[in-house]
Amino acid sequence: MSKQFTYDEVSESSDHTRTLIAVHDKVYDVTEFLNEHPGGEEVLLDHAGKDATEDFNDVGHSSDAQDLMNKYLIGEIVEAERRNLPKKQAFGYKPVDSKPDDKYVQGPGTPFLALAGAVAIVAVLFFYYVL
Repeated sequence: MSKQFTYDEVSESSDHTRTLIAVHDKVYDVTEFLNEHPGGEEVLLDHAGKDATEDFNDVGHSSDAQDLMNKYLIGEIVEAERRNLPKKQAFGYKPVDSKPDDKYVQGPGTPFLALAGAVAIVAVLFFYYVL
């Protein structure tokens, strides 16, 4: 079982020597990651001692970034204070819940790409057989 924190403990444990943040009811010590964070250390310092879930979701971190977080995981928020905000999918395709036969959701450019592919095939066939 991992260490349990209240939001007050997360806030009180963050100071100039230690930077704790909460994301999806889990607590991370990101002190060693401050200089490595692609968005700059200021982003993490602005969220020190706080729940950063909404902003974390809004940025749309990659699955690699989400996996990297495990390195800094030190505990979780106590059950009574959990917010259980839904996790946002990482960049890329996500599984379809409503249609188990379909593996992926179409992206916004999929119809355009299908049309462009069809036009390219017709053009190649035209030039090959007509010219």
